[in-house]
Amino acid sequence: MNKNKQADLIRDMSSKEVLQALYVTQLLLLLLSLIIGSFIFKEAAEFTRLFKWSLTDIFLLGGGAGLLVVMLDLYLMSKLPKKYYDDGGINEKLFGGRSAADIFLIALLVAVAEEILFRGIIQTTFGFIPASILFAIIHVRYLSQWYLTMNVILLSFGIGWLFEWTGNLAAVMAMHFVIDFLLGLAIRRKQNKNE
Repeated sequence: MNKNKQADLIRDMSSKEVLQALYVTQLLLLLLSLIIGSFIFKEAAEFTRLFKWSLTDIFLLGGGAGLLVVMLDLYLMSKLPKKYYDDGGINEKLFGGRSAADIFLIALLVAVAEEILFRGIIQTTFGFIPASILFAIIHVRYLSQWYLTMNVILLSFGIGWLFEWTGNLAAVMAMHFVIDFLLGLAIRRKQNKNE
C-alpha cells in the first residue's frame, strides 16, 4: 500500500475504529502465541520461567531503559522536523482524547501481547535477530517513513538485547510498556494543547 492510500485509510478511520483494530490485532497476537507456545513449550512451567520477578530487572533495567528511550525520543521530537515522526496519524487517533487510564491499558496490552510473541516465543526459539526483524516488520505503519523505520528497528534490537541480557520477559514488558505509556501520554498532552 503506498503512503497516500495508507494516509487516506487512516484519515477515514475514527479513533474508535483504530482502537478496535489495535485490540483485534493484539488479541490475535496473544492467540498466535498460545498456539505456537503450545508446540514449543512442553509444559507451562517452561514458559513461566521466562518471567523473573526481580525488581532490579523490571524497574531499573526495563523501566529505566524505557524512560531513557522516551527522553531521547522527546528530545529528538523537539529538534527534528515534524515530518520525521509522521506515522499517518495513527498514534494521534489511538492516544489523543483518551484518559490516562485508557492509555495505561492500551500500553499494557500491547507490551504483554507483543513481548510474549516476539521475545517469549520467537526470540526464545529462533534467536535475537529474527525476533527483532519480525518485530520491526509488524510495525508496518512506520516502514513508509525512513526515520521511523530506523527508530523501530533500533528499538526492536534494544528490547531484544535487554531480553538476551536479562532473560527476563517481565523486564522487556516493562520497557515496552513505559515507552508506549509515556509517549501515549505525550501525544495526548500535545493534542490537548492544540485544541
